[in-house]
Amino acid sequence: MSPTFEHSTAEWQALDAAHFLHPFTDFKALAAKGTRVITKADNIYLWDSEGHKLFDAMSGLWCVNVGYGQKALIDAATEQLTTLPFYNSFFQTTTMPAIALAHKLSQLSPPGFEHVFFSGSGSEGNDTVVRLVRRYWDLLGQPGRHTIISRFNAYHGSTMAGASLGGMTDMHAQGGLPIPGIVHIDQPYFVQHGRPGESKDDFGKRAASWLEAKILEVGPDKVAAFIGEPVQGAGGVIIPPDTYWPEIQRICDQYGILLVSDEVICGFGRTGHWFGCERFGYKPDLITFAKGVTSGYIPLGGVLVGERVARVLIEQGGEFAHGYTYSGHPVACAVALANLQLIEEQGLVQRVHDDTGPYLAAQFAALATHPLVGEAETCGLMGAIRLVRRKAQGDQPAEAFAADQSVGMVCRGHCFGNGLIMRAVGDRMIIAPPLVMTRAQIDELTGLIRHCLDLTCADLQSRAWI
Repeated sequence: MSPTFEHSTAEWQALDAAHFLHPFTDFKALAAKGTRVITKADNIYLWDSEGHKLFDAMSGLWCVNVGYGQKALIDAATEQLTTLPFYNSFFQTTTMPAIALAHKLSQLSPPGFEHVFFSGSGSEGNDTVVRLVRRYWDLLGQPGRHTIISRFNAYHGSTMAGASLGGMTDMHAQGGLPIPGIVHIDQPYFVQHGRPGESKDDFGKRAASWLEAKILEVGPDKVAAFIGEPVQGAGGVIIPPDTYWPEIQRICDQYGILLVSDEVICGFGRTGHWFGCERFGYKPDLITFAKGVTSGYIPLGGVLVGERVARVLIEQGGEFAHGYTYSGHPVACAVALANLQLIEEQGLVQRVHDDTGPYLAAQFAALATHPLVGEAETCGLMGAIRLVRRKAQGDQPAEAFAADQSVGMVCRGHCFGNGLIMRAVGDRMIIAPPLVMTRAQIDELTGLIRHCLDLTCADLQSRAWI
């Protein structure tokens, strides 16, 4: 049958199961259950084919920073599609939107970033990082500096290089990953690695020291770069102690290795700063971006290239044999320009820093009183709640649920069933709502979360899990 908008949800689900292989999905299980069919969106809300309204607390997939239905972005895409829908940036050719966006990004980025290499996604951006880093050291006559250090439970994309840079064990178990030349250290997650009586500040410094240990293990003359997300998003919104990143910076400087900040999630206002590295006080050599640069309206990614790297690439000469058909796609760049202008006009970065970010933090702190909540923490407009079987008491740490109980997925089921899109990462329930969210909508969000926590608590009691 040919699909029409008059089809029932069941018919759409049948077509979906017959033809659409979804990302990160057990295809057999999804076909048996049936997909949720999203039909429209406005502001921070979605509606499905059954007419259910959903509070999108994940900004689509960490990306719809300006919310849905922004006419300025739609008009920018329409005008560019009419004028010049596509041309490539190969063969000594360019387009005006790509030039204008590169210039705009140089103005918004931290000092020392004057150049950008465009890709179609964050995954492609991190593939580009690998190529840029290794090209840089080759041009300096140090091809032995080949190894890139990342962290376990990090997410840097789903291409071969991006998934290798990431530290997701489930991804590494498929496809012979990681590829050679990429190694990992532990993540700065205090709940997992903190010692009894250790302060978070002391833990932050100790977690950073794992980078130095790995550099010495590999050999300082063989290490090219360290890559990390300011806050590990897909890993569960792992917010490092404030002592962590400055110490990482010191170690990178000491050994002369490049520092890469993956800002695909944290960039463009998510942390209350234009870039997460500004929130945590470090100065990277390369910045990967995507998602929020267009608020997800059109795919676009890239790498901001600091002058340390750019000067070598430009002045040493020779072809950089890397690129994509859609590098600097004119429609994507036009939408990005409109998106960044809207963020500036509405003062969204400052609003998150001064108003909605602190307000969300206060409302999340109130959720910490719930019997299922071990910790509730935020950074700008992203946050996480850790579900625990029993809360900490005195010197006794909180008691976790068994991993095979999949309590996060139980909670997520109650969220989806009650109009809230909230993501589960193990026992951590996470959010990253659109930056246009108001205080009233934060109240609505935290009310929904508390209701879903209550339903989860009753569910777990019925199973005798608590």
